Formats: sequence, C-alpha cells, structure tokens
Amino acid sequence: MSKTVNVAMIGLGFGAEFIPIYQAHPNANVMAICRRNEAELQKTGDQFGIDRRYTDYDDVLADPDVDFVHINSPIPDHAWMSLKALDAGKHVMCTVPMATTIDECRQIVEKVKQTGLKYMMAETVVYSREFLFIKEMYETGELGKIQHLAASHPQDMDGWPSYWEKMIPMHYATHVVSPCLGLVNGLAEYVSCFGSGTVRDDIAEKSGNKFAV
Repeated sequence: MSKTVNVAMIGLGFGAEFIPIYQAHPNANVMAICRRNEAELQKTGDQFGIDRRYTDYDDVLADPDVDFVHINSPIPDHAWMSLKALDAGKHVMCTVPMATTIDECRQIVEKVKQTGLKYMMAETVVYSREFLFIKEMYETGELGKIQHLAASHPQDMDGWPSYWEKMIPMHYATHVVSPCLGLVNGLAEYVSCFGSGTVRDDIAEKSGNKFAV
C-alpha cells in the first residue's frame, strides 16, 4: 500500500488551481496552505476544506506533518524558497522556472545532492496527454525522423499573475523548450534569441516592449 504524502501549497494565486488535482489523488493530502494575504488565505482554505493555514513560510517549514512543499510563489522567490525548504528537510516541487540565474540552479542541485531529498521542477507540459501522445508516436517510430521542431505555448488560467503578461518570451521559455528537449531526451547545446515581429498593442502597453523576443 502506498504511503500518503502531505503537501503544503505555497502561494495561492494560480497555485490554488493545483489543489483539486492533489485532492483527487489517493496518495496525496493537502495538509496546509500558505499565503501572505490572510483574507485570500481564509477564502481558499474555506473553499477546499483545508484547516492548516499559514501566512509565514517559516511556520510551514516548521510543521512536522508537512512532507513536501509545492512552491507557486512569484518567480524571484523560487530559488531561495526551494533552498530553505530543502534545508528544513522538506521535499520540493517548484513551478517553473527553477531559478533566475545559473548560480541559483547550481545551488539547488548541490543542495539536493547534500540532503538526499527530492526536488522537482514542475514542467507540467511534459505530462500533458498531448505531449505523451506525440512522444509515444516518436518512440515507436510512427512519427518518423525529426528534422525540425517549433513550439508555442498560449496559456490562461484563473489566478493568473498580472506580471506574467509583462515578461518577454525569452525570460519564460520553459513550456516551449522543455517539450522539445523531452521529446528527444536531449539537452540544449546553445541558445539564441531572434525577433519575431511585434506583439499586440494591449500586451505591449503592459510589458513596455512591443517586440516579441
């Protein structure tokens, strides 16, 4: 019989979208939720029937019943929150991107090696049914030899952070790069950025940049 694992959800904007997924899994239990905005914290807790509610991340990490944290905080907080959780003996699932610098990525990799804990960068696209369908076609030879891959990732959801619309594509490319690499089990050999025209006026107004790079 598989063990039930207790997760604490960190960040409840779009992060709340994951709660019903965990609650539908027989081996997962949403033990706690954490958000700085107490009114929104209580609202989410009431909606999903979760009793343990924290406004302080340190209090989550001090909870002995929490097995792992699922970090859905703003992007600049991903690395330090992951490192702090690993130091506290918690396994980590973190929404993409893993970090914003190569040095932060190295620190997380080294910390995982030191602690022996599990870390997952939650690249959800490589678990989508569409990706898995194409990957099976490729691995069985039905798709044939890949000559060229191109990808795009339109997305919208409840709780969508407004700052995401301000990010230029090269700063948030995980959902298009990862499936390309995952399909062929490859690693990136070099990175280039090219202009691809201009974006809509309403998006340009939010980002301050009319060019899609």
